Amino acid sequence: MSSSSAFGHRTGLPAPRFSWARAVDVAGSVLAIVALGGWAVMQATTPTDDAAAARAAAELRDAPRPRETAFAFYGGIPRTLPSDVSIQKGDVHDFTIRDVQWEGKPFVNPIYYGVRSTRWQTPRSGAMLDFTHSKAISVRDVRHTITGTMGGQPAPAEGTVDDLFGKLEASHGHNMLTLNGLLRLPSITARLSPYVGLGAGISLPHMEVDIKGEPRTYEYQYAGPVGQALAGIELRLPRVSLFLEYKFTLAPYDVPLSNTNSKDFLPQDLWRQFRAWLSGDEPPGGRLATTYTSHQVIGGLAVRFAPVAP
Repeated sequence: MSSSSAFGHRTGLPAPRFSWARAVDVAGSVLAIVALGGWAVMQATTPTDDAAAARAAAELRDAPRPRETAFAFYGGIPRTLPSDVSIQKGDVHDFTIRDVQWEGKPFVNPIYYGVRSTRWQTPRSGAMLDFTHSKAISVRDVRHTITGTMGGQPAPAEGTVDDLFGKLEASHGHNMLTLNGLLRLPSITARLSPYVGLGAGISLPHMEVDIKGEPRTYEYQYAGPVGQALAGIELRLPRVSLFLEYKFTLAPYDVPLSNTNSKDFLPQDLWRQFRAWLSGDEPPGGRLATTYTSHQVIGGLAVRFAPVAP
């Protein structure tokens, strides 16, 4: 949920900043572990018989087949770019804080993860339902330009997130559900298959937002559409695949500040939001708008199911 100690986050300490050097180190370590695991599995499963017939049978077994289905789990490292955050609340607030910086903290509970189901209808084309749980936590101590009005008065020319908000984050999380079309590119080897994809879906974040001096909004919400593009490479082993992938996501948020401190699950929160929308009433805390633009490097394991070859 939030980044407080109740959910595994340390309080009272400065939040760690994003470091490209550390991200590259972690990504390299993940890639090395994936490669080592793939090599070990290949050594354990590849027949020692070097006869041409045995090799041909292995390549046939592992080659992409029509109507193949796979279920996968993955982890990764996100990088969300700075974005403007706007608050509108009738005649009370109409201000924008410029270029807010975001942290993903992928290895801090709740961690970055994703699950997906893929269906290859032909050896080259398929579709994928993909759920990604990321985080976007504002960096609180950086000074930003502020424009507009706050409390009916001109906003200060500049300030920090900490000056204006008790919390400003989607920490459980910046959730995205997308449906993607997939295309397999020509294989590099019998076991290595690159692929690309493009899709769209919806954002279902758990928002934690409170302007100082006002009630907080703490609930799951539908925040708007999301677009996704991806490119990856799959290492095909008997029954399973290891994959490494780059994802780009673009998620414009339009968040109703309901002033609700919810302990419900996603379906109840979305139902409450839907009923409020049907009523036509404006949310009591106004609305928040921003756009999360994210680069993500992920790696995972997929279990494949396919018709038995004749």
